[in-house]
Amino acid sequence: MKYDRRKAPRIAVKLPIHWEGVFESSKADITSLSRTGCFVLTGGRVSARELIRLEIQLPSEEPVRVWAEVVEEAYEIGFAARFTSPDDEDYDRLVRFITRELAKK
Repeated sequence: MKYDRRKAPRIAVKLPIHWEGVFESSKADITSLSRTGCFVLTGGRVSARELIRLEIQLPSEEPVRVWAEVVEEAYEIGFAARFTSPDDEDYDRLVRFITRELAKK
């Protein structure tokens, strides 16, 4: 049995983003989102523990800009990232969006 390290409820989404890392930057989609992190669906290249900048386009809002650390890479599929800027105003807007979406379920 695989151990699930997730500590926060996740929501399935399809949010467009632009991400920037050490090797490249690219447009992509977030397909899974929680208060602690997300999964980015992209063919872009990242490495474990890489610090990346995410610009997430929330529906009917200004983009949210947060920093995250790559925690797992799925070659040519995407990567999982953990948010690293929890004291940020943009992060607070992201949490409000997640809370609203969780309340709908």
